[in-house]
Amino acid sequence: MNYPDVYGEALDDYFHDRFDENLILYTNNRDQETMPVDLFFRSAEELPDQELIALALCDGKVLDVGAGAGSHSLYLQEQNMEVTALEISSKACQVMKQRGVKQIVNEDILSYSGDKYDTILFLMNGIGLAQTVDGLINLFNHCKTLLNPGGQLLFDTSDIDYYYQSEELPKPAGHYYGEIHFQYEYKGRKGQPFGWLYIDQNELIKIGHQLGWVVQILDEDDHYQYLVRMELKATF
Repeated sequence: MNYPDVYGEALDDYFHDRFDENLILYTNNRDQETMPVDLFFRSAEELPDQELIALALCDGKVLDVGAGAGSHSLYLQEQNMEVTALEISSKACQVMKQRGVKQIVNEDILSYSGDKYDTILFLMNGIGLAQTVDGLINLFNHCKTLLNPGGQLLFDTSDIDYYYQSEELPKPAGHYYGEIHFQYEYKGRKGQPFGWLYIDQNELIKIGHQLGWVVQILDEDDHYQYLVRMELKATF
């Protein structure tokens, strides 16, 4: 089945001032919420502290994964940094081009092998595109092939254990509780369902160490979201 790119269409409509319907996000095929599309178009002054910390730590050539409408890439360009925006939605890539992002690649990170970078950036819970814990292991291993020696990963993620603190919502059986399924709907059409991963600090650190990464937790907020820097251990 060919699903429409409803996420990209919503970004395109918002950018061209014709956004007049909500972008709906379904969670695990039942719960739904309205996705505020303006989040993808924030100015530097509107970015949260964790994202600003991550952007300040970017070094050398940067790959901005899941770049969306390009706000983080534009921020880095304004700092005269060399940044490539990687985005799977072709519509979103068109929006980024119109907004002034200079280097854009319309591809999935897991199939991308176009260059080597000093920083790989996954913001707005972007590491979640790994979908599962096993997928995160694959993603971290793939990132090793894209990094220059001494390169780094920067990303934010969340521990959603608090969702399951009440007896009304037990933790799922058979898979890690941070593995979620989402689906967008826009103008009455649904996009392709996709998995998303939220991972707790202990599990993340364990996986990182097993794969040979140095893992640093740089910041935590009051909403269980935290900022991570990872670098491969030096070998001698």
